[in-house]
Amino acid sequence: MDFLVLFLFYLAFLLICVVVICIFTKSQRLKAMVLGGAQVCSRVIPQCLQRAVQTFLHQLFHTRHPTFIVLHLLLQGLVYAEYTCEVFGYCRELEFSLPYLLLPYVLLSVNLVFFTLTCAANPGTVTKANESLLLQVYKFDDVMFPKNSRCPTCDLRKPARSKHCRLCDRCVHRFDHHCVWVNNCIGAWNTRYFLIYLLTLTASAATIATVTAAFLLRLVTVSDLYQETYLDDLGHFQAVDTVFLIQHLFLAFPRIVFLLGFVIVLSMLLTGYLCFALYLASTNQTTNEWYKGDWAWCQRWPLVAWSPSAEPQIHQNIHSNGFRSNLREIFLPATPSYKKKKK
Repeated sequence: MDFLVLFLFYLAFLLICVVVICIFTKSQRLKAMVLGGAQVCSRVIPQCLQRAVQTFLHQLFHTRHPTFIVLHLLLQGLVYAEYTCEVFGYCRELEFSLPYLLLPYVLLSVNLVFFTLTCAANPGTVTKANESLLLQVYKFDDVMFPKNSRCPTCDLRKPARSKHCRLCDRCVHRFDHHCVWVNNCIGAWNTRYFLIYLLTLTASAATIATVTAAFLLRLVTVSDLYQETYLDDLGHFQAVDTVFLIQHLFLAFPRIVFLLGFVIVLSMLLTGYLCFALYLASTNQTTNEWYKGDWAWCQRWPLVAWSPSAEPQIHQNIHSNGFRSNLREIFLPATPSYKKKKK
């Protein structure tokens, strides 16, 4: 049973790393390395196996399905099951504060609410009914978002900051990205839910990491392990050091130590992405706009549009109206055009 839990944690961690690389890595050099590695592997792996793997990866990353939602809930359930069955009980024996131990469950409850809202909410689908209204929400910059452009798939005029999602097969107003973990696009009408979901997920992982680390430190302190000595391979007595302590704790509490390492790495990844998402929100940018604009220099093909004078026009963020206004636009997305229509 212990081996099965550790294997599931390890498998989930590998999948998280693969998804992070596939979604957030835009480096052309890394893509070239991946393609080079794929070419080398193609000479060794049989064609039938290659086709099966390609079909699986296409279904996994290029079609809309709930696989990653199931994985997300399974992984979250495993983490909280381990925390409840072992860490919580041991911490109660060591007389940890009960509100401190219950905080991860409060964060989990809030997280699941906003996870559900992010999954179920309409991100801002552009339809024939709201096309003319959404065209008035944002200004066109004629560089990244030219006027009078149409989506060839939906056959609709594209509002500024919108994009067609291939996975969902729809145009999304203020498109940010498609998140496989919620099986939905992140757009104008559910970005607020996504940010709170991401914030509570990061906080819950960090809280579990903190409680687990505090338990192990308290255990070492109470048992006076750091004052003990051990016999090394040469028969000499050595003072207990950090490496020995970690090895001893891993042998005594393998799942708890593995859980701690997992949630620490997860907390670091989530914190980094949360900071990036908050930066985009505070500057009124989307992931799509950031990638095509400010990050394009890394790929040495900056997004430009040529004017009649043959001089390039580089994209600039014309939608930022200050920190408070930018956040208000996300958490209170206004549609003044609808009000005009009611009048």
